[in-house]
Amino acid sequence: MALIMKYIDSIHHYMDKYSDPRTRDWPLMSSPLPTLALCLGYVYLVKVVGPRLMENRKPFQLKNTLIVYNFVQVVFSAWLFYEIGISGWLTGHYNFRCQPVDYSNHPKTLRMVHACWWYYFSKFTEFFDTFFFVMRKKTSQVSTLHVIHHGCMPMSVWFGVKFTPGGHSTFFGLLNTFVHIVMYTYYLFSALGPQFQKYLWWKKYLTSLQMVQFVAIMVHAFQLLFIDCNYPKAFVWWIGMHAVMFFFLFNEFYQNTYKANKARAQAARDRREAAAAAAALALANGNGTTSNGSVTSNGTANGTANGHHGKNGAAVHSNGTTNGSLLNGGSSNKAADYYVRGDLPAEIEITQRRTQNQ
Repeated sequence: MALIMKYIDSIHHYMDKYSDPRTRDWPLMSSPLPTLALCLGYVYLVKVVGPRLMENRKPFQLKNTLIVYNFVQVVFSAWLFYEIGISGWLTGHYNFRCQPVDYSNHPKTLRMVHACWWYYFSKFTEFFDTFFFVMRKKTSQVSTLHVIHHGCMPMSVWFGVKFTPGGHSTFFGLLNTFVHIVMYTYYLFSALGPQFQKYLWWKKYLTSLQMVQFVAIMVHAFQLLFIDCNYPKAFVWWIGMHAVMFFFLFNEFYQNTYKANKARAQAARDRREAAAAAAALALANGNGTTSNGSVTSNGTANGTANGHHGKNGAAVHSNGTTNGSLLNGGSSNKAADYYVRGDLPAEIEITQRRTQNQ
């Protein structure tokens, strides 16, 4: 126990020494433990508690809630994109090849620091994506990729706000908020109802956009391994490896979802074409069978009239009689009808037997 406490004290000492004093006393910034607890609680809630609570309940519709939530997320993401951009990346003052962290109290620098904290906070608001999936019993949406992505991000961003709020790594936030503008716009139109489905043809391109985002982040981060830049190499690896992990996870999702769906759609088209060809062949053969069947029917009728009976002949007789009755004005033959169904009344069965024995 003493060894654990000593290890915790050394972590706090390291954080006090190297963390950014500007964010030290901000909400959730004093220690990583509250953020870690929220992330673990999120995973437990959406993978264990939520499904159990919803197991015997009907799914919630939440239509109006989803419309409001997605609209707020679009606006929030657009504001974050603007703040991160106007504080550096879209002003020409940030260098895409190497951008050290500015630890001064310049107003524009502090604006970027605040934008970094709000970006960190936005990772918690995104938890509601999964909460709504669970409440609506969309279990297929609560995938391993989805939970890992949302569960890791707050902890990942916390380190950036704690040690490097600004500089090179904020390029991640710029791209990510742009992607979220597009993503939550898609979710918003989807929540508005079926009449907007025709505007959502670009769904699969959204996943492609997310993968392009991670490739751009990888290239932007790992270039500092080959460039002399006053930026912590630990964060280069931290951001870069996160991008690598998410790229492969999203690529696996893309392959399993869209490529597999395309293969299934092609297989379904092949089956439909084969079924259509078989139906056409059966129709051609069916015309001949009907014609032959008519001859057989007539032949059976004649055979019955000439007194040819037997076990099988009785069944044929009943079918022939039925067909004959329908052709001769549509009158029903009660004996034949019962015989076909296998429950001929006793008095009619006796009459039939007497006729056969004559």
